[in-house]
Amino acid sequence: MITASMVKELREKTGAGMMDCKKALQKCEGNLEKAIDYLREKGLADAAKKSGRVAADGAVASYIHGNGRIGVLVEVNCETDFVAKTDDFKELCHDIAMQIAASKPLYVSPEDVPQEILEKEKTILKAQALNEGKPEKVVEKMVTGRLEKYLKEICLLEQPFIKDPDKAVKDLIKEKIAKIGENISVRRFSRFELGEGIEKQKADFASEVQSMMCQN
Repeated sequence: MITASMVKELREKTGAGMMDCKKALQKCEGNLEKAIDYLREKGLADAAKKSGRVAADGAVASYIHGNGRIGVLVEVNCETDFVAKTDDFKELCHDIAMQIAASKPLYVSPEDVPQEILEKEKTILKAQALNEGKPEKVVEKMVTGRLEKYLKEICLLEQPFIKDPDKAVKDLIKEKIAKIGENISVRRFSRFELGEGIEKQKADFASEVQSMMCQN
């Protein structure tokens, strides 16, 4: 049986994605050393080291969905112009832009979420737990768990990848880092939805008729 602690240990030793570690352990029947070798052979064990290098090149990708109703611009960085022109990198940019269109993230990563937003959410979650009649001693654990779930909803890198929900977007990027051999990072994005934020006026039929009568 592959346990969460085994996956965690392998991830700490290799820097590979969570799902990659789990698959490696399953493939190697729980043998940690064999799983490490397996990840190294696949090129996944070095992704964490590569993620520390400067990525200043890349591309601004766009995605339009629903006959022009939703549009996304996202800046994805890599280390060289050569990699930025490869099909693998372009595919990744397209997938990330499509992810943003479908899942509506507000931030790239949890580190980008303002502290005041986190504190406000903690206060709301704590009040919810207390209103549910939960004892004080378990409220903090509940708040922590629910906050993690909230961050997975609003942070792009933490969201389940729409094409493969078993992996997070950050794990998808790690896989590409391992395959391409360069650091890759998402710097920023903007999402536009037609009519978003515009309060649509509702017609007041009675007032409209009265206005017409007065004009006559």
